[in-house]
Amino acid sequence: MSRFLTPDVYTEEVPLLPQSVAEVSTAVPAFIGYTEKTKKNEESIKNKAYRISTLLEFKELFGGAQPASFKVNINEEVIENVEVTAPQHTLYHAIELYFRNGGGDCYIVSVGSYEDTYNAASFMAGIEAVSKEDEPTLLMLGEATKLDAVDYHDLCVAALAQCQELKDRFCIFDVKKDDEDASSFRTAIGTNNLKYGAAYTPYLQTSLTYKYQEDSVIISGSSAQETIQLEVNDAIRIVYQGSAQDEPKTTINKGSAGTLSFSISGTTLTITNVGEGVSANEVVDAWNAFSGKGDFDIIVIDGTATVESFTGNRSLTTTGGDGASTSLSTIKETQSELYNRVISEVSKQRIILPPSAAVAGAYATTDRERGVWKAPANVSLNGIIAPVKKITSKDQERLNVDANNGKSINAIRSFVGKGTLVWGARTLAGNDNEWRYVSVRRLFNMIEESTKKASQFAVFESNDAVTWLKVKAMIESFLYGIWQQGGLAGATEEQAYFVNIGLGKTMTQQDVLEGRMIAEIGLAAVRPAEFIILKFSHKLQEA
Repeated sequence: MSRFLTPDVYTEEVPLLPQSVAEVSTAVPAFIGYTEKTKKNEESIKNKAYRISTLLEFKELFGGAQPASFKVNINEEVIENVEVTAPQHTLYHAIELYFRNGGGDCYIVSVGSYEDTYNAASFMAGIEAVSKEDEPTLLMLGEATKLDAVDYHDLCVAALAQCQELKDRFCIFDVKKDDEDASSFRTAIGTNNLKYGAAYTPYLQTSLTYKYQEDSVIISGSSAQETIQLEVNDAIRIVYQGSAQDEPKTTINKGSAGTLSFSISGTTLTITNVGEGVSANEVVDAWNAFSGKGDFDIIVIDGTATVESFTGNRSLTTTGGDGASTSLSTIKETQSELYNRVISEVSKQRIILPPSAAVAGAYATTDRERGVWKAPANVSLNGIIAPVKKITSKDQERLNVDANNGKSINAIRSFVGKGTLVWGARTLAGNDNEWRYVSVRRLFNMIEESTKKASQFAVFESNDAVTWLKVKAMIESFLYGIWQQGGLAGATEEQAYFVNIGLGKTMTQQDVLEGRMIAEIGLAAVRPAEFIILKFSHKLQEA
């Protein structure tokens, strides 16, 4: 209290409004997986959670995507098919898909580099690292789906246990690609803490392209042409598109400078009037103006080097031909037309990813635009061509409702004219009337965590009616705001929520003596209209 000892005029500011509750973030996922970089300034960043806001920040801290490799099969210059060996580590692409779907701030836990052994223990260490962070509200294990089923499901159980312990986060799981009916997932996930997680299927064909190096694109099959490279000297290289049995030859004759000419007879290229001191650039400039090139081409090795006279055939390499294979980088200069076609076909190959990253982005978008109480379903996903498996309404019946154990699996479905939609909003506790829906669980998570943090001011305050009133007014004010936004159901405040606190209401005298202040909060959470039934009947004619 103020002490008034000197005659003067004193001012005091009297608070009239109660303490306020700040709403915590609701869609801050924590992604766990392998990254290109595991060090920053020579210090390890493994098993540490780092907060990022953009894909650029991810690249700067953790590096880029793991390259894929390709095998392009050719038959008589026609590209028949492209075989893709997808990278094992896809965390980079998952983050890219997350941001494409409206995702915001997130946490990244690198459990190793691309060279490290893929194992469950690394992911378990990553889950433990996330437990030390307060802000994450969603746990993501999409990259762990590459593990065998036993290890992956054990990680899912561990993630659910963390959610139950901390009570401020929720899990988004993927059903493994080969577990089409989700029977293995349902069996292995157990029965504990199911209200803290939701599962999604099937995998998604995204519009994202693979990163690759040209040396890892192998071209094989029956090609109509071989590529014979003839080295003249350090200045130029003569390239012949055809069979080695043709025995191509090159002849360079001296002559007057400035009158360069070319002639082709069969499989022999003759360059005449190559004056002394003529550079490679001059030869190629003249060659580019020559119209009868046939199967020959000239490539500059050193543009300023001098071209000397030469007769013969010095074969460096032979690529292409029946049964031969070569890399994309090898044909870049010698077969530009084929090179461009291969680049085009490789660029058409799209990445297949588990759905969780896209769904996390949909969670973030829904929370931002509608509120955490809105079910993150009937939401279109961006960057998606189509699910890898078409799920029908009949298929979804078995996924959405599990009569035996209630472990609901949410479907990702494609609809004509609508695109790819999240078409399910249930937690794994599908038979639990209280916690059946994702939005209800996440709304309670948000309110519980927000009021918990806001109530910290009351710790060690006097456990009396004044403090009780402050806490009650603070929580009621917060809930009123949520009700006004549509997050709680009811025509009046009394129907939407209640807050009780006080001696004889929520506490006994013994509770006060033992330092306990107990508040009871009831919420009428809004629930999604999952099944809309329109009933029609005949109406008899009245006139």
